[in-house]
Order: sequence, then C-alpha cells, then structure tokens
Amino acid sequence: MASATTARAATAGFIRRVGMGMTLDGRPYRFTGANSWYLAWLGADADYGDHGRLERELDRLSGDGVTNLRIAASAELSPLTNSVRPAFRDAGSDYNETLLVGLDRALAEMGRRNMKAVLYLTNFWEWSGGMMTYLSWVNGGHYINMNDPAHPWPAFADFNADFYRSAEAVALYHAYVRAVVGRTNTVTGKRYSDDPTIMAWQLANEPRAAGDADRVRQNQPAFLAWVNDTARLIKSIDPNHLVSTGSEGLKGSGEQADIVLDTHRSPEIDYLTAHIWPANWGWLDREDMAGTHAYALGMARDYIARHVALARDLNKPLVIEEFGYPRQGDQYDPAIPTTLRDEYYDTIHGAALADARQGGPIAGTNFWAWNGEGRVAHPDFRFHAGDTAWLGDPPHEPQGWYGVFDTDTSTRARIRAHAAAMSALPT
Repeated sequence: MASATTARAATAGFIRRVGMGMTLDGRPYRFTGANSWYLAWLGADADYGDHGRLERELDRLSGDGVTNLRIAASAELSPLTNSVRPAFRDAGSDYNETLLVGLDRALAEMGRRNMKAVLYLTNFWEWSGGMMTYLSWVNGGHYINMNDPAHPWPAFADFNADFYRSAEAVALYHAYVRAVVGRTNTVTGKRYSDDPTIMAWQLANEPRAAGDADRVRQNQPAFLAWVNDTARLIKSIDPNHLVSTGSEGLKGSGEQADIVLDTHRSPEIDYLTAHIWPANWGWLDREDMAGTHAYALGMARDYIARHVALARDLNKPLVIEEFGYPRQGDQYDPAIPTTLRDEYYDTIHGAALADARQGGPIAGTNFWAWNGEGRVAHPDFRFHAGDTAWLGDPPHEPQGWYGVFDTDTSTRARIRAHAAAMSALPT
C-alpha cells in the first residue's frame, strides 16, 4: 500500500477541481493565460519549425506573467479552403510524428517554465481541418467551405452537426484521441497522462450542436452523447487531468442556458468555458469602433456575468479562454494603436479579478492570441500556402487581426499588471 507521502508525490503539480474552484498542490489555482495554437509547429524538426523562436516566445509570455497556454494538439489534412498544413493526421492511422514531436517539445519547454497547457483535440471550424474534414473522409468526400456564398450561415455549422451522428467519423476521431492522450513524450520520456505540465484536455475548439438555435436543440442529444462518451474515453486513459468541452458558452448553444447546463453537467466535464468576440458577434461595429465600443464592453460584462451564474449553478469553475478585439480602425499592421483593445482587455481582466476576489468560479483567462515576433509575409495580410511565419491569427483570418505582437507594449503592460494582481490574491 502506498504511503501518504508517495500518493502526494504522484499527484504533485496537477491541477484539480474542487467545487467551483481549481487547486494546485492544495492551493487555489488562478491564472493569466494566452492562446498560442501553433506551438507544436514551432517545435517540429522541420523546415516549418523554429526551436529558437519557440523558446523566445515562451520566455516573453512567462516574463509577462502568462502561466497557461491553450494550444492545438490536432489538425486534420483537409480539402477545405484555408486549413493549415502540415497537419497532425490524414484519413489513415499513421499520424504525423514530426508534428507530434513538435508538440512534445512545446510541452517540454513549457514544463521548464512552470507553465500549464490546455490541449484541444479537434476543431469545429475549418482552419485546422476539424469535424468537416472527418466527415469528408467517411461520406464520399462531401464538405462545405465556411463562408462559401453558395452556402451562407448557418449551413456550415448545421452540416457539421452530422459529425456527432456519424459512427465512422467519431471512431476516427476517437482513435486519434487514444493515440495523443496515451502518448509518451519523446523529449522528456514522460507519459502525457503523468505530465503535470498539462492542465486539461479539450474535446474540441468551439464544438457546438449546430448553427441555428432550433437545430441546436434538435441535435443536442447526439452532441451530448459525443461530449459524454469522449470525456469518459479521455478519463479512462488519463485520470490525472481535467477535461473541458472548449465551448464558446451561450453563443455556441443558441443562447440557451439549459443547453449549456446540459452539456456541462457530466462529472467527466470538469469546468465551463466562455469565449467573447464582440466584433464577430455584432456588438462592435468595425466601421464605427469608437461609437460602439462602450456598448461592446457592456455586452462583454453581461456575457461574463451570465456564465458566472451558470458555473455557480453547476458548482464548477469557469475559464474565459478566448477573448479578442481589433486594433484601431479594424486594421492589422503592428504599428496601428491598440487603445480600444487595451480597454477591452482591462474589462475582461477586471471582471475575472473581481470574481476571484469574491471566491467566485472564474479560475483564469486566455487572451486570443499571441503573435509574438511573428509577422505576416504578404501585403494582403493573408495566410498563404507554405507560410511558416506562424501567428495567433489562424489561416482563415487576416494576419494581425486579433493577435498580440511582441511590440504591443501597452497591451503587454496590462497583461503583466493583471497577472501580478491575480498572483497577489490570498491563497
């Protein structure tokens, strides 16, 4: 029988859920985080990799007090326009070991800096292949491109809902889940399941039952079965780490609170997530940012408050794991000011800090996204096939739209200030 000391050592460094809080070694765990989906690509031993940049970016983030990074552990080789290449996998079972070793190296470097990782295992959207690609592999090659004028919203999202009902597509996805969650890190020699660098596995980036609100409710049973079955699968392989859905929250649930509660009620789902996109959702008019800015901030505060209430209802933690805002004039160049964005960051960070001070469920925040020293290679600010100047703005979006560059001194100062305030909270 293991001694109490041995048992404690075996779980040291892992994030745990206790009611609506997270703990690290018995103390409250609260964090300031970022999204940096491309770290595995930087870590790869390939012409698209850059180990030096990987280390520099992690040093910058750590120096700014960022201790939690949400990164991609998946990408499917896809026929969809704007999907990233190379990918972690194609339709076969020989996964891209070069990119997986890149993920190994990213985790190893994060571990050296005492950072935690949230790893998502597929994507609802097209930019990394995702669910539409899985469907195309089993349905004879049929798919819809996002933003195709011939198939306007919500056609893409509603088509994607077939994924949850496709036993063949889900089986391919689950095979990949088994391989990654059960992987041993080739850099550290440590099994992923035994690595405290990992905070959580995420079922997908922004999974939703459908696009149209009525279709969301109609497809919820199949979606919920996928959520619960996948969460149980992950926990059966790796009982040491948290599991979350990766959901946008209410916006990904047809604005229906009961759907959010239903989706996150399973004991295998450890915490809720919320994503906040004022420009994408019409709260901010990108042609009149100054005139609609105050309204956008108010809507963001309200969105957070509604998710805090949902988290309290479920007695689970909440992470605001994506939030982004354009530069002035909805422009992309790093030289363009970030005054309104900085105020938006202050709003999100302020809400998280206030909730934490009251003992509420918000455990942390992850801004979208870290561009660091990455710079777009083309005057149209678009990602082109073969580009390796990885930015936090993914391939389907203008490069520089939401990402924080290393030269964004005012934004980084706000991130540092928030990190210091969160760290100063009593434990």
